Amino acid sequence: MVRPPFPHPLPLPPPSISSNPLQQAHHLTPPQYQEIFAICQAFSGPGSTKMLYCIYLLHSGFLSAVLAFLVWSLPAAIATYALSLGIATITPPLHPAVDALLSGLNAAVVGIILLAAVQLSQKAITDRPTRVLVFLGATAGMLYNALWYFPVLMFAAGVGIVVWDFRWLHPLGRWATGVYTRVRKGKAESEGREAGVELGERRGEDGETRGDSTQLPEPGNAREGDDGLTNRGATPSPPTASEKTSPPASALPVTSQDSEARIIPTSRRITVSWQAGTAIIICFFISFIIIMVLRGTLTAPPLLYRLFSNLYLAGTIIFGGGPVVIPLLREYIVAENWVSPRDFLIGLAIIQAFPGPNFNFAVYLGSLTAINAGFPSAAGAVLGYLGIFIPGLATVHGEMGLWSALRGKRWVRSALRGINAAAVGLIYTAVYRLWQIGFLDVGSESGQSLGNDPWWVVVTATSYVGGYWFGLNPPMAIILGAVMGLIRYGVVR
Repeated sequence: MVRPPFPHPLPLPPPSISSNPLQQAHHLTPPQYQEIFAICQAFSGPGSTKMLYCIYLLHSGFLSAVLAFLVWSLPAAIATYALSLGIATITPPLHPAVDALLSGLNAAVVGIILLAAVQLSQKAITDRPTRVLVFLGATAGMLYNALWYFPVLMFAAGVGIVVWDFRWLHPLGRWATGVYTRVRKGKAESEGREAGVELGERRGEDGETRGDSTQLPEPGNAREGDDGLTNRGATPSPPTASEKTSPPASALPVTSQDSEARIIPTSRRITVSWQAGTAIIICFFISFIIIMVLRGTLTAPPLLYRLFSNLYLAGTIIFGGGPVVIPLLREYIVAENWVSPRDFLIGLAIIQAFPGPNFNFAVYLGSLTAINAGFPSAAGAVLGYLGIFIPGLATVHGEMGLWSALRGKRWVRSALRGINAAAVGLIYTAVYRLWQIGFLDVGSESGQSLGNDPWWVVVTATSYVGGYWFGLNPPMAIILGAVMGLIRYGVVR
């Protein structure tokens, strides 16, 4: 017997078996990872932070998840708090070189946020309705600003996609189209009758003047090919084999995504109970309603309470990750005159080079708000930290229990698709707002438009192109913007 040239390989053990308990406890299969990623991306809050929290919650429990969240976010939060203390000691006016450096930082940040908006748009736009919602979200955010405005835009976008996907307005559209078609058809028929009467009158007048009549061809004498006419007496051709075997279109079975049975593998099931998830979601919404009602009914609420409520609202309605938080924080903090536009821009530019989630920007703004109002800076930093992170972590904890029931609901997927599209559109609003105030100069603490000087347009384009075409990371783009700002100062001054 001839032996095979290569022996058969030994069977490998299944990948889920691990002799190390720690490795087995923290190991995630690809289906589980995709499931958790879908939960974190589908709802509001910081995506990366929620992802880390859910992984430890699923495999190590609540206390380990909280500890992982603190290790993940606290170092950068402490750094941003220290930055706020340093910025608070700087009194205007600044040296022109510092203004030029900060303007370069801001111009580079605008390019980075624009790149993030384009990349998120490519993910959020899945069809024509979502493309329209991204455009409408961007334009609507540019035209008007209010605390209640952004949540209403996102809610309207979710409802609009649900209405579109379920075709609730399609019967009305078909009725309107039918009415329009009937009106056009009736008008065409009336015009045809009038034209026929006029043609008959002309023929009668011509026959009377010439004394002859027009001979019409007999139906039986029409030949195939004369003016596109066929012989009416011709025998129809027998059907082909394909026509015999293929059923009519009306008899074909209608298949859709909703009619298919959803079979969820065991490895993709989230083990958090739906009872606990429901209780957490209900408690969160009760707290949200109480906080918002008190903010709206109290005649003179304390500043720190207003700060916390604004950030609690921002953390609840943020979809799309870090870049989306920028326009909300600007409207909820800077528009309230708690932090100057100059300090907002300085912090935004520097924090882009910090590690950790961009949501830590709320710590910086909360600390400056407290300092400017005469309160302890640590109080504002802690309120900003809790207000921006608690909504996302609380909701994702509850969603892990409810996701098994919600994942198969078509209206849930449709609503989230519309909300994400509108949230991505708001990033372009952030680009526009920051563009309008990105240029700092002597006597312009509130900022001027970057378009006032072509050099800042070049800095913004360099940041965008460097990240899009050459893979330039944000910290290097920030440094490059600062260097280009100093180059302008050296040339102009």
